Amino acid sequence: MSKRMLERARKRERIAKGVAAPGEAAVQRTRADLIMSEARNAGLVGGPKDAVIRGRVSTALVKAAKKRAGVRSDTELVELALSNLALADDFGDKFLKRKGAVDPDLDLEL
Repeated sequence: MSKRMLERARKRERIAKGVAAPGEAAVQRTRADLIMSEARNAGLVGGPKDAVIRGRVSTALVKAAKKRAGVRSDTELVELALSNLALADDFGDKFLKRKGAVDPDLDLEL
């Protein structure tokens, strides 16, 4: 594992345990706020709550996810997770599909 990957893993672990540096936790909260803001702008949240989702998951998973996301309620956690999925960027897939699509004779020099 590279040094950078190891540091990222340690950072995620600190955030999940609730011992992240103040800046790290703020970044996670800001990310969650941005996701929810985009979800509101897209009309995905903020309206009537007329759907019910039920499922069984481990308490440890819920607790760690809430800490990581900086939310307190199960509803906030589910809304954030679903919004994140609904708004997910598919850049990687689109990028890979374009492989070989650029003319090799194209001059890319500035």
